[in-house]
Amino acid sequence: MFDTERLRDTVLAAWAASPARFREDANAEEDFALGGYRDRLVVELAQNAADAALRAGVPGRLRLTLADGVLLAANTGAPLDETGVEGLSTLRVSGKKDETGAAGRFGVGFAAVVSVTDEPSIASRLPSGEIRGVRWSRAETAALVAATPALAGELKGREGHVPLLRLPFGDDAPGVPEGYDTLVRLPLRDQAAEEAVRRMLEEAGPALPLSMPALETVEVEVDGRSRTISAEGWHVVAEAGTFTPAQVAELFADRPTEERARPYWEVRWAVPTGRPSGGPAGGRDGVPRVVHAPTPSDEPLDLPALLIASFPMTTDRRHVAPGPLTDFLVSRAAEAYVRLLGELPATPALLGLVPGLMGSGALDAAIRREIIAALPDTPLLPSISHDADGVVPGGQARAVEGPAEFLEKIAGIVPGLLPAGWASRHPALTTLGVRRVELADVVDMLSGEAVEDKDPAWWRSLYETLPADDPEAIGAIPVPLADGRLVRGPRGTLVLSPDGAAASSGGPGVPGSLDPALLAPLGLRIVHPDAVHPLLLRLGAAEATPRTVLEDPLTHAAVAESLNSADPEPVAQAVLALVDAAGLTAGEAPWLAELALRGADGERYAAGELLLAEGSLAGLIDPEVPFGVAAPDLVEKYGPHVLAATGVLDGFAVVNDSDVLLDPAECDHDLDLEDEWLEAVLDLLPDLDVPPVVREFTAVRDLEYVADWPNALALLSRPPLRAALRPMRVLAAGETVEVPSYTAWWLSRHPVLGGRRPVELRLPTGDPLLFGLYAEAPAGIDEDALTMMGVRSTLAGLLESRGGPEELLDLLADASLEVDRAQLRSLWIALAAVDPDRVGPPEAVRAVRKGMVTVADVEDGPVVVEAPDLLPLVEDRPLVLAPFDLAEALSDVLDLPLAGEAVTGAVTSHGAEKPVPPEVRSLLPGAPATYVEHDELLVDGTPVPWRFFDGVVHATGVEGLARGLAWASGQWGDRLAVAALLRDPARVPLLLAEADLDPVTSL
Repeated sequence: MFDTERLRDTVLAAWAASPARFREDANAEEDFALGGYRDRLVVELAQNAADAALRAGVPGRLRLTLADGVLLAANTGAPLDETGVEGLSTLRVSGKKDETGAAGRFGVGFAAVVSVTDEPSIASRLPSGEIRGVRWSRAETAALVAATPALAGELKGREGHVPLLRLPFGDDAPGVPEGYDTLVRLPLRDQAAEEAVRRMLEEAGPALPLSMPALETVEVEVDGRSRTISAEGWHVVAEAGTFTPAQVAELFADRPTEERARPYWEVRWAVPTGRPSGGPAGGRDGVPRVVHAPTPSDEPLDLPALLIASFPMTTDRRHVAPGPLTDFLVSRAAEAYVRLLGELPATPALLGLVPGLMGSGALDAAIRREIIAALPDTPLLPSISHDADGVVPGGQARAVEGPAEFLEKIAGIVPGLLPAGWASRHPALTTLGVRRVELADVVDMLSGEAVEDKDPAWWRSLYETLPADDPEAIGAIPVPLADGRLVRGPRGTLVLSPDGAAASSGGPGVPGSLDPALLAPLGLRIVHPDAVHPLLLRLGAAEATPRTVLEDPLTHAAVAESLNSADPEPVAQAVLALVDAAGLTAGEAPWLAELALRGADGERYAAGELLLAEGSLAGLIDPEVPFGVAAPDLVEKYGPHVLAATGVLDGFAVVNDSDVLLDPAECDHDLDLEDEWLEAVLDLLPDLDVPPVVREFTAVRDLEYVADWPNALALLSRPPLRAALRPMRVLAAGETVEVPSYTAWWLSRHPVLGGRRPVELRLPTGDPLLFGLYAEAPAGIDEDALTMMGVRSTLAGLLESRGGPEELLDLLADASLEVDRAQLRSLWIALAAVDPDRVGPPEAVRAVRKGMVTVADVEDGPVVVEAPDLLPLVEDRPLVLAPFDLAEALSDVLDLPLAGEAVTGAVTSHGAEKPVPPEVRSLLPGAPATYVEHDELLVDGTPVPWRFFDGVVHATGVEGLARGLAWASGQWGDRLAVAALLRDPARVPLLLAEADLDPVTSL
């Protein structure tokens, strides 16, 4: 049967003739079984089944059954013949080398059975119905080898191990299942072999029929549980060809002869399409991530598809051999993969098949490089752009992130636009060469010819679909205006309410109709009604209420330019209507005073230069001031309150503002001398890094034009204008301080009270120390209002005010003003407490000379007296007299010398030292023990009654001694009592008793 006896004899004779051949066969079989083919059993069985089906030209079916420690592999196809048996029993000699499409090529695959069995067998049903079989046995082979003397040494050296598949035996009792043509029976060697087979069966998947197309199905049954494996649910792309002799010479130069005898190549890619194919879980639908050539190799391939290609392999059948043939097949594989992508549906799932740059091995990386190089020019991607037809290459495609509705809107504007669902930031798009277009760039493309035919309704539908989660990106979205213009960006545009009207957003809330035709002269950017959408408001458009229209920069510009306009009447009508609808009050929008209005004389005036004929201000204004009177028809049509809100003067106009920075660049309300007021206020505040802020700014304007001040002050001192006199609260460095309001400051600097400035007057009930220095303010205005206007009320308030100390010194230097000595002393006491830095040196001072109050120039040598014993030495000078303990401070304030600095004060006479009477020490405990008595005391050559010099009391006479001792003891107030004591020591008890009766405050 199969002439197995001849085969055994031939092999045994060859071994006996050359025992080394025995050793080589044993080693080679062991290498194949335990090396390159150690885990290929199922694959090799499937490969043999596929080749059998191919030879017979029938659908290949393979059934693998594991039961009771035996693996059965039944397949359809050509039965085993003698050539096949010889090929199975001869290493690396295949009987299929001339068969195109055969999976087996080298005659070594069946050696995989050696890893699990010692008794393999094969049975086939011949066309005649006869069943013939062949088997191999390790035990019987060992017996035959042992019986050959020439091999005894080899057998002993191999510890009895012999090649299993070199000596075939006929099988007299084979069986083949019905419906199959061949059965391979493998009794498994042991439990380890059974577990290995079980694992290989579990791992079997669609790669078997995919890599062996002649094999349609594989049925796997393990312990009674079965499953069927097929190529169903996979999309396959195949490329094949035959090498020319020149190509064989070039590409196979480094390949074995048997490979050169098979000048065929084939590349096949397969990807699952989602339908079940019988594969186990994991991998690409259960397919190992390796190159199949056509059986699995150890060559990693991390591409998301199965690659079966006729790559040349290394001798271990595990790795692809490098060389020109491999390079050729790499290029064909890349081309086939690109074709595969083109045949698949153009859906976002395609991105999962686009390879990345990093490969898991050299071969994987080489294939990826060629695929990636070809992708940008390959039409693979769908486009919804109007200029696209079907699919476009990635290099021509554009990806925009956004909903489908938005992408449909811009399809005619962005060329090669991908439909919705294609993740614009997917890395595969970059590999394909797709350009990602950011939303801001799309917005920039919405211009020129691309949108010239788009009507306002189209723009509204675009706003409806526009992604609004990035306001900055869409901030420049074009907006169609009611006047036909198309402008960039909603900011600065105005949106009318759907019915074309809007209610006032402030003031009394008076509703008003906003007619675009009426507002046209203002040049406003009003959004076309058909394009209005809430998104525009979120992006900076303003709702067109009367107030927002008034605050629009274009309205401001129209008002500012109206006086120079050839026809300002339409602008005036639009603005007056807006003011009426907004319910503005006088002073609320001071910039409106620039609006050009007609006067009663027909001339054109700025609103702020017109008076209402019946207004209270008309009778107060100086007739020489060039004010006009508002045209009567304007007053009749719009009413006095609207004209007053526009800036026409009814009563005093009031400027109201909030959160005003006290900075020259920010604080400008077009008020008379406002910059000087600001400077005066800032002088009252410390230097700050951040400008102070007035929370509520209120000021009366046009004060410079008033002629009738009595009546004007009557209005200003009563509500509501009285509020403008109150001090302003300023936030400076985190603290709130009060400063003079603009109105109060302006009035204080102008002759508004009987022809005199308020700061030149005092309240009738003011501080008596101010009498004679300030005239009395006229009656008729309450004192609080007068005080706020700057009328003086107290000496302390005067000295605290900016410039107050210098003002007082100037008044004291005015000889026409009467000041008595007691008043002068009190004024000096108050001035001594002033910071010298606030006062400039006076040119003249009020002083006492020879007992008379007089005004002395500084050149006359006035001095501040700090000690009473110096008075005789400076009696010819003007003297500034105040409590001696304030003399030094007063000297600093007035920048005048002390008396002790003007004279030497040295004692120039001689006397005798004498003890101080004990009686004096009872009254002056701190008195010195001795003093120097002089017959005539001379100081600087001048006779004086006493002198306290260098810690010693010098005196002549009782009065001098009493004063010297009292001064030296620090009890100057007791000098008269000491004098009385010295004249009559017997009075000491009485004087002490009187001292005991002094009130507590005098102690």
